[in-house]
Amino acid sequence: MTDIRNIVILTGAGISAESGIDTFRDAGGLWEQHNIDDVATPEGFARNPDLVLGFYDMRREALSKAQPNAAHQALARLDAEFSGDLLIVTQNVDDLHERAGAKRVLHMHGELKSALCTACEMRSPWDATLSDRPACPVCQAPSLRPDVVWFGEMPYQMERIYGAIREADLFVSIGTSGAVYPAAGFVRDARDLAVQTLELNLERSDGSHWFHESRQGRAGELVPAWVDEILSA
Repeated sequence: MTDIRNIVILTGAGISAESGIDTFRDAGGLWEQHNIDDVATPEGFARNPDLVLGFYDMRREALSKAQPNAAHQALARLDAEFSGDLLIVTQNVDDLHERAGAKRVLHMHGELKSALCTACEMRSPWDATLSDRPACPVCQAPSLRPDVVWFGEMPYQMERIYGAIREADLFVSIGTSGAVYPAAGFVRDARDLAVQTLELNLERSDGSHWFHESRQGRAGELVPAWVDEILSA
């Protein structure tokens, strides 16, 4: 992979799984204990806000006990040392990329440590609980919800993401299932634009056949090795 000057990286749940963050597929995890329609849709929030707020309070508490792993640290090293353009687009709502030191990060599905006010639509950094209905720091209304994108809602900053893919030399997907759109379609957009594509995943994803190259293994092993390749090219 020579002459790579512009990289777009998509990360999914697989990159944080080694840090102990539950994925949809984890047996016995938080997600298995709840119906997705109840805790990850606007309709679920309208039906039972207490359930939804409590669920995300539990996710925020679990995140506070997690630490960045070798894959997060490798991408942070790439962020610090790669002199070209780089955008890490993450589907994850955790802050492990940032805690590892990465700065060029875009959270397309929002962030657990942020609250969105449904009254004034302002976002506020958030570490505390939401289930006790605290007031919005901006407008004082008791109208805060998790600042995460639920099923049926539009992911954040899509135009910026598509613009970055249009300018990229390389698109890399790390730890994603290839099943959740619109992120699952990014590789096809990249291919249509003659961008080189690489998948790093525990196993072949639903969209593996779209990638020029697919490597299987633990993110904590694959990602540092790939970063070494890029930085030594």
